Formats: sequence, structure tokens, C-alpha cells
Amino acid sequence: MKDLHNHIIYGIDDGAKDYQRSLNLLKNLESSGVREIVLTPHYIIGSNYNSNNKIKKEILTDLQKKTNIKLYLGNEVYIDDLIIEYIKNGEISTINNSNYLLVELPLSEKLECAKDILFQLRNNGIIPIIAHPERYHYIDLKELVTYVEMGCLLQGNITSLGKKYGKKAQKNLELLLRKNMIHVLGTDIHNSKIENLDKLIDKLTKIVGVKQADALLNDNFTKIVNNKNVEIKKVKKVNIIFKEKIK
Repeated sequence: MKDLHNHIIYGIDDGAKDYQRSLNLLKNLESSGVREIVLTPHYIIGSNYNSNNKIKKEILTDLQKKTNIKLYLGNEVYIDDLIIEYIKNGEISTINNSNYLLVELPLSEKLECAKDILFQLRNNGIIPIIAHPERYHYIDLKELVTYVEMGCLLQGNITSLGKKYGKKAQKNLELLLRKNMIHVLGTDIHNSKIENLDKLIDKLTKIVGVKQADALLNDNFTKIVNNKNVEIKKVKKVNIIFKEKIK
């Protein structure tokens, strides 16, 4: 697996608390078979989670010396209408300096201007990757379809398949996977090690098949970090036992 979303950089957000914890998390992921990682610390304006690129690059360079995993720099940027300015000012990082940017929406309430901001990013050549859509229980499925049709990608947390964020998030992710609406996966680990990653991958494979699982776990990650196009498949209609709605 290649991991597009995590909080391994220590001391700058709610992820790893210190240097040793960062090393422990990297060791855990390496032993679980993870080969490449985009480091994506939070960037939330008006909070303490706003370290600039210079600080993040220094930590990445140091951590890279301690692991066999290939590391890249990114951010998980809380949606804000000044994102373009943050990029130009060197405050935040697109994924490996590509046109892709990991964007987080509010977890508990709808932001009415979200669509306009995502549209603005697309107009400026930035491809938003919306982090863990299965966790936004207030979002109607049709809204996510609109974002995908705009050219946004959706990043699921593979740990949601293990009910890390509850049964609703698990069911939501399974639905999005079946509808071809997840384009890449991440662990979103913070300060705790991941367990049974192999079992989560097995579950993913049972849902989408071997070929699509490999695309979500590996191929699309490689395309993103190399600034290549990721295929956005047509959204499927599926017949399953729960409503086709994120709730």
C-alpha cells in the first residue's frame, strides 16, 4: 500500500507527539507493507496547526534518513477561500508540488461556500482531493457526486472499513467504493499504530476486486505524486441494503 493521508510529522498538529512517536509510526507502517507515504499535516488557519513548508520540509528530510519508506510532502488543508494565496506564499504544500491538494471539509456542519471554493481551486489548476468523505455525515450523496463531476477526487480512510470511525462511516465508505466514488486511500493515522492492515486490504478487495483495489492502494497514488491524470470513472448505480445517501 501507498498512504496518501496521515499525521506522522511530529509536534505540529494533532498527530505524532514527538520524534520517537514519528519513528514508531513509520516502523509500524513499514512492517505493515506500506512503501510510500505523503505526509499530510493539518493546516487550519486561525489555529496552532499552521506550520509553514520550511518547517515541514526540515522534519521530512530528517525522518527520511530513518526509514526505507519513500516520503513526500503534502498537507491536509482545512477548506478556506484563501487557499490559493497560502500556496503562493509557501505556507501549504500541494502533494509533492503537483496540482493535487488534499482538502478537509468541516466534520460536523455544512459549509455553504464549499462548492464555490472547490470550483475556484479547479479554475486555478488545482485538483482538490477531498479527505475522508465517509466521515461527513451531513453531506448528501448527490453533493459528493457533484464534486466528483467537477473533477474533484475523493480519498477514503481504509481504517473506516474496520469501523474506526463507527458503523456509519464504514457503511458510507463501502457505498462510495461500490459506486466508483473513491479514487485513492490513506490511513489517516495520528498518534496510534495501525493494526491488521492486511485484513482491511482483504476487505477492500472483496468490495471492489483486485484490479480496482490496486488502483486505489497504489496506482492512483503514483499518478498523483507524479502529477499525472487519475481516471474519474462514471458513478455507478448500486443495489444494496442501505440508502444511497451519506447520512
